[in-house]
Formats: sequence, structure tokens, C-alpha cells
Amino acid sequence: MSELEKDVQEEASKQTTEITNKSKFMNPEEYSDSELLELEKLYENSFNDIVEGEIVQGRIVGISDDNIVLDVGFKSDGSVPKNEFASTDELEIGGTVDIVIESVEDEEGNLVLSKKRADFLKIWSKIMHAYETEEVLQGKILKRIKGGMVVDLLGLEAFLPGSQIDIRPVRDFDAFVGQTMDFKVVKVNVPTENVVVSHKVLIEETIADQRQEILEGLEKGQILEGIVKAITDFGVFVDLGGVDGLVHITDLSWGRINHPSEVVKLDEKIKVVVTDFDIERKRISLSLKQLLAHPWETIEEKYNIGDKVSGRVVSLTDYGAFIEIEKGIEGLIHISEMSWTQHISHPSQFVSMGQIVEAVILSLDKDNKKISLGMKQLTPDPWDELMKKYPVDSRHTGTVRNLTNFGVFVELEPGIDGLVHISDLSWTKKIRHPGEVVKKGEKLDVVVLSIDTEQRKISLGHKQIEENPWDIFEREYPVGKIIKGKVVRIIEKGIIAELDHGVDGFVPGTLLSTAKIKNFAYCFPIGTELDLMVIEFDKESKKIVLSAIAAIKDKSVEEIEQYIKDHKLEKVTVDAIQNAEGGKFNAADFKVFDEQLKKEDEPKPAEEKVEGNVESEDGTSEETVKTEDADVNETSEEKVKEEASEEEEKKEETETEEKPAEEETSESEDENK
Repeated sequence: MSELEKDVQEEASKQTTEITNKSKFMNPEEYSDSELLELEKLYENSFNDIVEGEIVQGRIVGISDDNIVLDVGFKSDGSVPKNEFASTDELEIGGTVDIVIESVEDEEGNLVLSKKRADFLKIWSKIMHAYETEEVLQGKILKRIKGGMVVDLLGLEAFLPGSQIDIRPVRDFDAFVGQTMDFKVVKVNVPTENVVVSHKVLIEETIADQRQEILEGLEKGQILEGIVKAITDFGVFVDLGGVDGLVHITDLSWGRINHPSEVVKLDEKIKVVVTDFDIERKRISLSLKQLLAHPWETIEEKYNIGDKVSGRVVSLTDYGAFIEIEKGIEGLIHISEMSWTQHISHPSQFVSMGQIVEAVILSLDKDNKKISLGMKQLTPDPWDELMKKYPVDSRHTGTVRNLTNFGVFVELEPGIDGLVHISDLSWTKKIRHPGEVVKKGEKLDVVVLSIDTEQRKISLGHKQIEENPWDIFEREYPVGKIIKGKVVRIIEKGIIAELDHGVDGFVPGTLLSTAKIKNFAYCFPIGTELDLMVIEFDKESKKIVLSAIAAIKDKSVEEIEQYIKDHKLEKVTVDAIQNAEGGKFNAADFKVFDEQLKKEDEPKPAEEKVEGNVESEDGTSEETVKTEDADVNETSEEKVKEEASEEEEKKEETETEEKPAEEETSESEDENK
């Protein structure tokens, strides 16, 4: 405490003591009652009621270099730092100042006063009044901060959010720094003493009448002028003069666009058409493209079938690619129109998004707004030259590209495939699956059998590489000749035997034994070698019928007995074989044999003998197809054996019941036969 303050306090203390002593020791008889009451009032009025936080008026009683001493009517004086006073304030002894008593007594017992707090409360009072009465205040933007600006409002710092500066989005916040503008207090936080102001609400109030006028005058089809206010992923907001409208991305252009910024820019002045509006919700739908003529209206003047065009790939689907020829006009290149030769499963194998491609117009439908395009038509059709390059009966070497149950697809050159049907793989073998002859990726010699340019099919043959061996077989296997054969397959009515030149012959069951054979696989297992006589040769039908009985009946008794023993033939005697007619057989047996072989060679019901550039529908690998087919054939063969065996057993039982006398002796049975 300064010396001056001490002197002032001591003087005030002396005066108080004197008054107290006088009142304490004065003689009441010297004063009248009225004079005593007046003295008491004077004494009580010498002190003020002090309330912390309120603004009071203080009298300057002392001035020092750093502090101003003030008498606020308390028992002691207080001081205020000199820096809380403005340089323009006139400070003199006896002058009055508005201050706030922050504390009656601090740690040192002094009265704490604040001029700065009093000034703030005065401003706060004005701001609260402006907030309650919606009074417009003027302020100066001091600086930019996160989310908005700081405004000097009557000496108090207030916050101006970025969204409350203008009705349009602000591009450059720094341009507002230093500007003096009118504001309205929109929010006050008393506990934290924060103030939020807005300039936007003043603008909205100004244009409210204009906005209502625009809304009431709206009509569908009306053309308005506005300024691009904001750009989003889904469209553009346009300021129509106090009210906003939305141009959806699909209404910006007749063509495809990825983002609205490709068509318009911020703050650009554009004309739009009103397509819809809702006055209550204040929503306006606009369109920019409807100011332009639809490109399909004049398409026949620009494009004709057969014209060569170029465009950008804008969409890829499983069945083709859509090409934008110009804004609002798109055409489809079907997957089948991309290449003459390549097998394309998806258009992405041939084109990519955004790629500029050329195509030829194949068809044009103005009513349905459809254009069919083709890329392969830009180059000559190689199939037109195939007849010259691959004439019928010409020989070539190709690569096995795919195997199916019905044949082999052979690639003659990239993109050009032909089919070798399973029946054209071998002259002699009854092939059940192409995998028995060739493997995928192998080279295969073929002969061109036919070409269908319209269906784009080439029929090939592999067996035609060699001459028809049946001309040789006719000389090698005359009727009556005894030859060697090996059992390679068991069927219902007999066995299939492979001869020297790899050709197969049929041995009916009645020409293997004089008695019925219940189980061919048991008596004549696969791989068994037999002496067989040719009893029928049909070159046209490619049929050879053989007989084991005819080949052995003229041999010695020992050889016949060994034959019966080796093949476990029941109810068969030497005499029966010697007396048998080994060259006769039931033609129906061969018919069953022929039908069964055809049935095995035929593809599944869902498959057909097709030719040309066709891939396996299921895409099954060669090994899988072969294995599955083999399993099916083995199962079928076993089933045939079992059914034949069961049928023979039933017949035997029936014959036993009907002819019990025939079982007495086998010799008499043979004689009867």
C-alpha cells in the first residue's frame, strides 16, 4: 500500500474515532430528542450497503503512478489499477467512476475493485437488451478462426459462424476481415458470457418478400436465371434470387456425367427450367438439359445404318458394352458382335471403361431409342475366305482345344475351330469317349468334311486321314475263315472280340455255347483269347459276326472238352458241340448288339452332334469327363450283365417248370435239338 493510501486511511480513521468518542461521551441532556435523531441519521448515512458484483459509483480520493484510490462509501477505500482506465479518461481528485466491487476483502484485508469489469457489464447489458429486442448492432470483423470469424461488438468479442455470414456459401473468408457490418445477436450464453451473431438473418429478412414473390409466381416449364450456389455429388443448387432450387445430376445433361462439375462451375450464371416445386416445403426441382433439344429427335439426320462411328465405353454388362456416340445417344455392342473369331465370355476381355472405340451401326430404332453396333464389321469376315483356305477333303493339323461326350473341338487357327464327331474318330473302334483316343492340347490330323459359313460350323474327320480299312477287312476276313480274337467287351447277347487289325467283331451267346450262358463275364472274362470263325461280313454296315462253336466243332474231342472246361460251360457236351450248327444265329441278337453300341455312343439327351465353334457348356475338363463317362459305362455294363443273368435264370426256371422231361438227360436234349 502506498504512503498516500495509508495517510488517507489514517485520516478517515481519526474522523471516525472522534465521532464515536463524541457520541460515546456526549451528554444527552445537552441535546434535544430531535437533535439526537438527526445525529443518528447522519452517522448511519456515512456508510453504504456493499454488494459484490454490482456496479457502484466511487469517488477518486487519491492518484498514484499505478493505482487510483476510490471511496465507495465503505469503511475502507479501494484501489483500481491505472491500466484499466482509458488514456482519454479524465482522472482528478473528487471525480466519480463506475466500478464493480469484486471482493469486500482479499487475503490482505483490502477492498477489491474493478473498472474493467464494470465496463464489461455495461456492454453486456446493452447486448442482452439487443438480444431481447432483436436490435441490430454494428460490429467489425477482427479475424478468422476455425468455423467462422471473431467480431468486435461494442468492445466485446462475439463469434460469427461461417454459415451465418451470407445466404450464399462463402468462398473466401479472409476477404471479410476488417469489414464493418450489421449483425443480430442470435444466441447468448450467460454462464460463459459468449455471444453468437449473424449477418445472414438480416439478408434473409430483407429478401423474404422477394422469396415469397418468387414462390408464388412459380410454374412448371418456367425458365429462370440463377447462380450456381453449391455443387454436390448428386446435383447442383441454384440461387434463384433468395430461394434455392436443385438441378439433379440426371437433369444436367442428356448424356452420362460422373460429376456435376463436368457441366457447371460455382458462381456461374445459368438458365434453368422449373420441373416441379413444393411451396410449403420450399423445394424447387430444376432442369438444365430440357433447355436443349433431345438428341434423338434428329438422330436420323445424323446417322444411318452402316455408318462408322466412334464413342466412349460408358458401361459394361455380361452381354455387351454400351458406347456413348454423343451426349444422350448410346449404342450397344453385343458380345457376339465384337469379334469374328475370338470366344469372348465378357466384354471386358475386349474393351475397357472409358476407352474410345470405333463401331459400325447395325440397326437404329428411333422410337425405342436403341442403336445396335458392331466392332467385328470393321474387318473382313474370315469365314468368307474359309472355303478357299479350307476346302472340303483338304487335310490339316490342328490342336485339340476341348473334349466333350460327343466329339473333339480342334483349333485350325486362332479363333477357327472345327468339330470331329466321335463317330469320325476311328473306322474300327467303338469309342465311348474321345478321351480314349486323344488328349487336350495334342496335335490331331483332320480332314475337312464340310463348311457351313452361315452357321459358322466346320465338320472335321480324323478317321478319313486313312483309307477305309473295311476294303482290307473284306479280304482279310472272308466268311468261313478261322481267326484269333480277344474278348474286349461283354454285352447283353454276347461278347465283343477284337481281331488282328483292331477291328471288333460280334460273337452271339448262341455261338459260344450250346446251352444258355447265365454270366458271360464269368465264362468269357475280358482278355480271353478265342478261336473264332467268320460267319458273316457286311462291309456297308461295318459288321463282322463270329462263331466259337463253328471254329471248334471239327477239332478233337480233347480240344472240345478243354474248351468246355476252360470256359466253365454248364450242360454242354462234346456231342452237342459237334452236332451244333455253328454258323446260324438269331439276327435279333445282332440287332440288340447294334442298338446297344449305338446307345453307348450316343451323347446324353441334352447334347447333340454339333459342328463348328462351340465350347463345352459345362467346361468340364477332359480328365473329369472321361472318368465320369467311364464310370457310367462300367456301371451300365455291370447292370446289363446282372439283368441278362437274371433274365436267363427266370427263363431257365420257366423252362424247367414247363419241360421237366428235358432235364432227365443232357444227351436226349441234344438229340432233340
